[in-house]
Amino acid sequence: MSGIWVVVEEREGGIGRISWEAVAAGQKLATLTGLAVNAVIPGAQSEAVAAEVAVRALGKVVRIEHPLLAAYTADGFTLALQQFFEAEKPEYVVFPHTYQVRDYAPALAARLGQVLIGDVVAIGSEGTAGNTPVFTRQLMQGRLNGFYRHTEGGPCFVSVQAGAFRADAIETGSAEVTVFSPAIEPAQIRTRPSERFRGSAQTVDLGSAQMIVSVGRGIKDAANLPLVQELATALGAELGASRPICDNGWLTMDRQIGSSGQTVSPKLYLAVGISGAIQHLVGMKGSQCVVAINKDQNAPIFEAADYGIAGDLFEVVPALTEAVKAARQ
Repeated sequence: MSGIWVVVEEREGGIGRISWEAVAAGQKLATLTGLAVNAVIPGAQSEAVAAEVAVRALGKVVRIEHPLLAAYTADGFTLALQQFFEAEKPEYVVFPHTYQVRDYAPALAARLGQVLIGDVVAIGSEGTAGNTPVFTRQLMQGRLNGFYRHTEGGPCFVSVQAGAFRADAIETGSAEVTVFSPAIEPAQIRTRPSERFRGSAQTVDLGSAQMIVSVGRGIKDAANLPLVQELATALGAELGASRPICDNGWLTMDRQIGSSGQTVSPKLYLAVGISGAIQHLVGMKGSQCVVAINKDQNAPIFEAADYGIAGDLFEVVPALTEAVKAARQ
């Protein structure tokens, strides 16, 4: 067996944040199991991407190279990774939970006689079973946690949710880069490659924001939104919102954070007038520091907050904005 392999997804010559988070998850898994963690990159002409990955604390970095992998197809990626993992015999395989992975990873796992434990939000250990990893998935829009562990032989396939692991926690190092050439014939590709999935050009990438000021129905009226926008501007933060704000059309849907919106993991998440429904908490649980402002001191948001201000946002927010401006002068 060859330890842990993280599948890194190359996109337009670069690496998305969620792939780095998958590497962080692989390193967390390595600390629990004592296994070596490696990375594999399927594609074509991935030299630059492999070089970027190789400066992390990994045992090996492998480029799976083939002309038929230049454009993504489920058949191509499944065949290539199947051949690679049959040769390497990993104990764990970690994927970023992307649209692409959701397309091919279940089929890949099935071909190797396994199942995919998808959308994992945490990795822990089971005390009664030594170093056996326990994977946590959220059910019922975050109302319940499910705990899973791999009990059979063969590789354990896991995909990790965006924002669940911190990309900035990755350890640095230097890894050897090698190439694996799978045997793929054009006739084995049953689908024609098409354009990669893209959000609309106007979509705000809150997932990459370092600071977010998010507003909820406590703002009362769309006319009051500039109050919160001024605070966000003063902090140099992005503006986010809970679902009611976007459903009412006060902000565009690409600003929505939660189970039916974006998942974020900023360094600072400032929740203004947000009660803290579980659907919203699911989307911001990866934040490093959560500050909540709500006049209801019993609001659920305070249970998730590192700092809480029980007060009227129409008084607190302007005072906080002025304090931030004064500190930056």
